[in-house]
This record gives sequence, C-alpha cells and structure tokens, in this order.
Amino acid sequence: MQMIPVSSSAISAIGYDQSTMQMYITFKQGHTYAFCRVPQHIFDGLLSSGSKGTYYDNHIRGRYQC
Repeated sequence: MQMIPVSSSAISAIGYDQSTMQMYITFKQGHTYAFCRVPQHIFDGLLSSGSKGTYYDNHIRGRYQC
C-alpha cells in the first residue's frame, strides 16, 4: 500500500487498502496508526479535506479501531 504525503500541520501521510478497508495515518510526530473497516468515502474525505487534522477529529478519532 502506498502512503500519500499530505499538506497538514498534524498529519504527514495517509494510505488506504481498499481490499481490507484499512487506513493508515502517519502523524508529524512520526507514529503511524492503523484504522479498520474505514469506508472509502471517509478516506476520500480526509484526502480532499482542507484541514486534515479537523477532518480526523470530526470523522475518524475514536472510531474504526482495529
């Protein structure tokens, strides 16, 4: 799976595996976290969001634990 570099003050890269619905987020601090059963539209929303950190807080944080 390819990690896509993004422009964000909190997140450095994101990746998504459609076959497993797993999303990976690498934060600026250097840690990469896995998120499970993430719908494609959530990944797409994060990728296209103007504020990746805000989108993460509003749509991903606390959800999709593996």
